[in-house]
Formats: sequence, C-alpha cells, structure tokens
Amino acid sequence: MAILAGVTVVALLSAFFGGTRIALPSLGSASLSTGVPYRQELPLLSAVFLTAAFGGTMSAHEETGSQAMHRLHLVYCVALALVACALSFGTETLAVGPEGGIVFVRSLLIWFGLALLSIRLLGQQLGWVLPMASAFLLIWYPLNWWDWTASPADNAVGWATAVIALAMGVTATAATPWRRRALLPGRR
Repeated sequence: MAILAGVTVVALLSAFFGGTRIALPSLGSASLSTGVPYRQELPLLSAVFLTAAFGGTMSAHEETGSQAMHRLHLVYCVALALVACALSFGTETLAVGPEGGIVFVRSLLIWFGLALLSIRLLGQQLGWVLPMASAFLLIWYPLNWWDWTASPADNAVGWATAVIALAMGVTATAATPWRRRALLPGRR
C-alpha cells in the first residue's frame, strides 16, 4: 500500500506542479541557466518506488522460494506496475492531455526497467543509481534523439528504449542465483 501511496503522490505532484521548471546551470556558460519541467523527471520516482516490492528483510530468502512464490511475486509486481501506469496516465491526461500521459508512462517503464537492472547489479538499496545516471544525461543533454522524456508519444526510439529497458530489467530480476547456477554446465 505504501508503494501505491508514493506513486499516487508523484502522479499528483506531476499533475499540479509538473510544468514548473527545475532551474539548472547551463553547461555552455556560467551566466546562463536552463530548466527541465518536473513532469519529465517525476516518473523516475515512481519507477524507483515500484522496486520497493523487491525489498524487505526477507528478500534474500524470497529469492530461493518456490516457483509458486515467484509467480505470486511476479503477479504482484506486474499489478503494481499496471496500477502505477494507469494512475499516472490518468492524472497526466487530465493535467496536460493524453500525449503527456503516454510520455509519462513510457518514461516510467524505461526507468522501472533500469531500476530493476540496478537492483540486480548493485543491490536492493541501490535501485535508484541507473535511473538517476540516465536522468543526468537527459537533463544535461536534453532534446536529443535519445531524450524519451521530451519526445512525442509515438516516437519509435522512445518505445524501443522502453522495450529494451524493461526486457533487461525483467531478465535481470529473473536471473536469481539458483537460476544462474542451473544454467552453468555440470551444475544440475
């Protein structure tokens, strides 16, 4: 419930304050400043909140659980992600229109995939590292072909990035230690 509460707060913040620009110094000159609307970066928070479903005091033991437990955990995580996407899309659609809602959801999915990958590579408490690193690239080098936060809703590169990021995150999540050992030759 706390995860959905966090996602709800992020969606409402985006709806009410998403157009406000985050003041940032420009890389080109010390006297210039630039800004990025909060709306473009807030999906990162929702994505990292969703990874809390993988935490807890028993998370290491849960990785060694039965297939039924893993299926239940998968259903739980997918349901959380779908509710987060629906909630975010709804609030953004009301605030700025359906295209804004689609872009928000696409960003959420990309950062969720990166957060899942970050958890597997760096540990449960560091699920924010890869999403934050990508956000720095998007903030300091905006409006390029890779900027999925500012590209149109039907941008093929943005959606390809979402598919790749989610695939990498889901694959990393599924690569539990016991599954990796089972794939090694002579370890069955």
